[in-house]
Amino acid sequence: MSTATAPVPTAPRPAQRARPARRFPWTDVITTVAAFVLAFLVGAVLMIVSDTEVRSKFTYFFARPSDALVASVDKVGSAYGALIAGSVGGYGPITETTAQAAPLICAGLGVALAFRAGLFNIGAQGQAIIGSIFAAYVGFSWHLPAGLHLLVAVAFGLLGGAIWGGLVGWLKAGAGAHEVIVTIMLNYVAAGLLDYLLTTTAFQRPGRTDPISPIVDFSATFPRLVGGQLHLGFGVAILAAVFVWWLLERSTTGFAIRAVGANPHAAATAGMSVARTTVITMAVAGGLAGLAGVQAALGPSASGLPVPLSAGIVGSIGFDAITVALLGRSTPLGTVLAGLLFGALHAGGLAMQSVAQTPLTLTTALQALIVLFVAAPALVTRLIPFVRTRKAHATGPVPEGGLA
Repeated sequence: MSTATAPVPTAPRPAQRARPARRFPWTDVITTVAAFVLAFLVGAVLMIVSDTEVRSKFTYFFARPSDALVASVDKVGSAYGALIAGSVGGYGPITETTAQAAPLICAGLGVALAFRAGLFNIGAQGQAIIGSIFAAYVGFSWHLPAGLHLLVAVAFGLLGGAIWGGLVGWLKAGAGAHEVIVTIMLNYVAAGLLDYLLTTTAFQRPGRTDPISPIVDFSATFPRLVGGQLHLGFGVAILAAVFVWWLLERSTTGFAIRAVGANPHAAATAGMSVARTTVITMAVAGGLAGLAGVQAALGPSASGLPVPLSAGIVGSIGFDAITVALLGRSTPLGTVLAGLLFGALHAGGLAMQSVAQTPLTLTTALQALIVLFVAAPALVTRLIPFVRTRKAHATGPVPEGGLA
C-alpha cells in the first residue's frame, strides 16, 4: 500500500507593503491662497489709509459715500494693476521678475536646507557677501577665456559661501555654539570684511579713492539669453533647486539630513553622525547662499554692464531669503515659487511707485503680511470659516509637523 507524501508547506512570501498614495495637499493650498487674499486685503486698507486724497473723502462719507468708495477702488485698483503690469505684464517685466528672483531662490534654498536639518541659518546674508567677494575677485583679477572664466568665478563663489557656512556647522558640532548667534555675528564680520577689502589695493579700483572694485570682465558675467533681464543665472538657480531636491529625496546624505532634523537623538541612536551631518548641511547651505552672492556679483545690471563690487552689492538678499524659505515651507519647489513671488513684488514695486504713486515700502509690508498669514495657518482658519470647515472634514492621516 503506497502512502501519499503530504506536500511540505512553504513559508508564505512576505507581502510587499503598499506605499500609501500621496494625496494632494488641498488644505495647504487653500490656506495659502487664503493667506494671500488676506494679505492683499490688508494691503488695500493700508493704501487707502495712507493716501491723503482718498482719506479726505471719508470725512463726508455718510453724505456722499460713493466718492469715498470710488476713490478707494481707483486707488487700490491702480496700485495692484501697476504691480501686476510691472511684474508679469509683458516679456520685459517677466524677465525683470526672474532677475530679481534668481538670488532669492538660491539664498532661500540655503535657508530651507538648514531648516530641514533643524538648523536656523540666519547667516545667509554673510554667506552671500563672502560668495560675492570670491566671485567678483576672480571676475576682475583673473583674465581667463570665456566660459571657463564664468565657471571658475561661480565655483569660487560657491566655495566662499560653503566655507562661511561650514564654519558655523563646525563650531556647532565641535563646540556646541548656537547657530543663530554664530550666523548673526558672522553677518557683521562678512560686511566688515567687505568694507575693509574695498580699501585695499587688491580690491579698490585704480585711480579711485571710494570703496568700489574694478569692473568684472564680461567673460565672467552671466550672459543674457534673449534680451530683457533674463540671464543664465536664473537657470543656475533652477538647477540649484533640482540639486537640493535630489540631495534631500534621493541621496543617503539627504536622508541623514531629514533624520537629524526630525529627531537628532534617534538619528544618533541609528548610527548617524549628527556632527558630520551638521557640518555638511551648513556647508551646502552656505554654498547655496554664496551662489546668491554670485548672482549679485556676476549678473548684468539694468544697463547691461557688469556690477562692481561695493558695500551694498548684496542688499538684503540674505534676510529676504528667510521669508522665502518660510513661505516655501522649506521645500525646493516651494522655495522657487516663493522666490518668484518676491521677485515679482520687487519688480512690480517700482511700477506701483511710479504709476500709482504708492510708497515702495508698501511692497515690503505686503511681503511681511504674506509671510505672517502663511506662517500662521491657525489665524487664517479662524478668519475664514471655509478653510476651517475644510480642515475639519479632511480625511486621511494627518502629516507630521515641521517646516517641510
